[in-house]
Amino acid sequence: MEEKRKRPLTLEERIRRRKIKRTILVIRACLRLLLIIAVLVFLILGLIKLGKWVFSGHKKEDKTTVSSLDISYQDISENQVSENTITEPATYKSCEPAKYGFTEGYNAVSDNSTGYMWDEEILSTYGVIINVSDNKIVAARNANDRIYPASMTKVLTVLVAAEHVTDLDDKVIITQDDTNYAYSHDLSIVGYAIGEETTVRDLMYGTILPSGGDAAHALAVYVAGDEESFAKLMNEKVEELGLSATTHFTNCSGIHNENHYTTVTDMAMILKAAEENELCHEILGARKYTTSKTTEHPDGIEISNWFIRRIEDKDCHGTVMGAKTGFVNESGCCAVSYCVSNDGIPYICCTANAWSSWRAIYDHVQIYDDYL
Repeated sequence: MEEKRKRPLTLEERIRRRKIKRTILVIRACLRLLLIIAVLVFLILGLIKLGKWVFSGHKKEDKTTVSSLDISYQDISENQVSENTITEPATYKSCEPAKYGFTEGYNAVSDNSTGYMWDEEILSTYGVIINVSDNKIVAARNANDRIYPASMTKVLTVLVAAEHVTDLDDKVIITQDDTNYAYSHDLSIVGYAIGEETTVRDLMYGTILPSGGDAAHALAVYVAGDEESFAKLMNEKVEELGLSATTHFTNCSGIHNENHYTTVTDMAMILKAAEENELCHEILGARKYTTSKTTEHPDGIEISNWFIRRIEDKDCHGTVMGAKTGFVNESGCCAVSYCVSNDGIPYICCTANAWSSWRAIYDHVQIYDDYL
């Protein structure tokens, strides 16, 4: 049987088919374009997120080195810094709290106006900000949970020392025990040599600015004869402040110990007590200090408070007047700082368990931004 021949397409049918093919091609091109746009948007969002992650604490160019107890920052150019060496004898006694606009006492309280530290940009597990003009807790996050204070401990170390030393220019010889103490516990150091002769004043600054374990140990031994006896003085001070129910110290540097603990609220109150001491106030607020000239260091050793130097160009709606950082694995990166708002109100902020030293700084910036 003869096959049926296909009917030739008419001109209109050919034109219609061509239009359909063109439409299909246009649709395919649009789909490809949308896919390319979606991929580009995804990549851009990923890069933005990565950028935030980097600048919130993971800069490759950041030369921060984290020891088991603290953070040592070494990448700020010298032309950004002014000399802050103290030459006049300091007064070691505590001043009246009113001098700094503080209220009396160390019992931080919350009320109906106290808020939860809700901001998701604040990544520290523990945090508190206290208006120390009335000791009211402005906002908190797990503020009464036990933490390990790491090198924030040294705020209390210099406060206890300041209340017991009588001559800041008294000479102290750095011993092998001092240097071994720092190296065996992987602590930050000032960099003293064994047998180097320094001053009590230098040890005080060395304990805070570079968080020197060698300086803290030498200071504790100078004041109390040994670290154990010094820790007793620390706990006596804690009891005097009314914080002994939730805070206890076993060493002068913040070396991890199950019995070496506090809360971010208590740590804020310890900083408040230290800021009321004029010598501690100067030390905690110093951006830079040069130790005495010695045979081993003819030009002295330049040391810095890197938290203050790194936060001072951030908008905190005030001025950070003093700070101390810390790190142990059990506490993460932590920090406590004292800031006077632009309208003259004093606040103290303390955070713990951030993943990096930069993140701790940015958490303080964010907290001050939210509540000042």
